[in-house]
Amino acid sequence: MDQNYSTRQQKIGRLVQKEMADIFQKLTKEHFRGTMISVTAVRVTKDLGLARCYLSVFPSDKGEGILKDLKQLNSQLRYELGRRVGKQLRVIPELEYFIDDSLDYIDNIDNLLKK
Repeated sequence: MDQNYSTRQQKIGRLVQKEMADIFQKLTKEHFRGTMISVTAVRVTKDLGLARCYLSVFPSDKGEGILKDLKQLNSQLRYELGRRVGKQLRVIPELEYFIDDSLDYIDNIDNLLKK
């Protein structure tokens, strides 16, 4: 983990990551059939009020559409997160979603090296 993040931020980040991964697993069965959404990282701000969720989407060409859908479902997702971690956290952080394209980047480098 990054040195700029406190131990508390890291713990909350891991907790949110674990719970969001579980929420997305259930959500893909209902809303995004044929798609896999993985939570690769969660970064929490110093005031613990915002959690930035980095997502890996497979197939990757559906990423932008899924981001739009998640922004519309954001209040439901935050409510579900609050239901799960409400006993552990005083304030449920706002959620922001970003596509983590590092796997595509690694794949691209592998393909370039094979040539």
